[in-house]
Amino acid sequence: MGRTMKLEMKMKNARPLQPRRRLCALAAALAAAALMAPAVQAQNWPSKAVRIVVGGPAGGTADTLARIVAEGLTQSLGKPVIVEAKPGAAGVIAVNDLLKSPHDGHTLLLIQGGIVTETPLAYKVSYKPFTDLKPLVQVSRQGLILVGNADLPPTNLKDLVGYIKSRPGGADFASYATGMRGHTAGVQLARLAHVELKHIGYKGSPPALQDVMGGHVPLMFDAPPTSLPLLKAGKIKAFAVNFPTRITALPDVPTFKELGYPALAEVGWMGLWSTPDLSPAIQDKVRELSLQHLQQPKIRGQIEALGLEAGLPLTPQELAKDLRASYERQGELLRSIQYKPE
Repeated sequence: MGRTMKLEMKMKNARPLQPRRRLCALAAALAAAALMAPAVQAQNWPSKAVRIVVGGPAGGTADTLARIVAEGLTQSLGKPVIVEAKPGAAGVIAVNDLLKSPHDGHTLLLIQGGIVTETPLAYKVSYKPFTDLKPLVQVSRQGLILVGNADLPPTNLKDLVGYIKSRPGGADFASYATGMRGHTAGVQLARLAHVELKHIGYKGSPPALQDVMGGHVPLMFDAPPTSLPLLKAGKIKAFAVNFPTRITALPDVPTFKELGYPALAEVGWMGLWSTPDLSPAIQDKVRELSLQHLQQPKIRGQIEALGLEAGLPLTPQELAKDLRASYERQGELLRSIQYKPE
């Protein structure tokens, strides 16, 4: 075979490789750009003021925690971080605000984990709890307190159980919302202690606590921030805490676990949330800066002064696992009493 023919065949065989190489180079460039895009987004974020939408009233616990987080982010970012209270509908109004806003990290949400584990089971909601929301940071932890009217004769849980058993028809207990943990904690206690407890649901803690102080309802499972001032003033009394350990603000109040009811050791928490499709780099930046601020001793002390415990530096994956487990437990309890979402 002549030299010319060999050269022609070699060139013929080489021609298809050139476009293929160009395609490979283009694909590599696109892949590199895709990998760089989140980092660039994080570098450019925030480009304006950041909003933290709060699922509670101005001046409430969630609002106070959001302002603590906002202070730290403002210092770190050099951009204003504004807190907006969006109370109502058990937090659903705040969730809808987050979902309707651009998913670019300029709107975040601070709300209790119950927005995923309780609200969708207690009420009919339009959002999908495990696909529309993503927890980024656990800001605080809390347990419910079994509180009662200050004039109740019992001074401890054992005597309270005996007191309820001695009364025809048992006793009533209030909750801040039907279908939520304040309700199901009473269901659990009634079963574990073999007593009769009748639930009376209220719209929020303040009116329920008012009736507990007035003697219209003897007992209530309530969150520490709303009960703590009344406990310190002697207007109500505490019997036990539904939490794995005693809480810092009430060191003399035992846990249900200590008193023989280990099933009553549920951990509730407040968290900072985004939508799952927010740039991973921005999610990481929000987490890193928030945790740096929240882990300072001074900030932990501010959180504990509210009757809460400081949050743990759990990953979003760990938080999601905890939410799923709590959702299953709450769902099982509500199904056991044939509860239907309102």
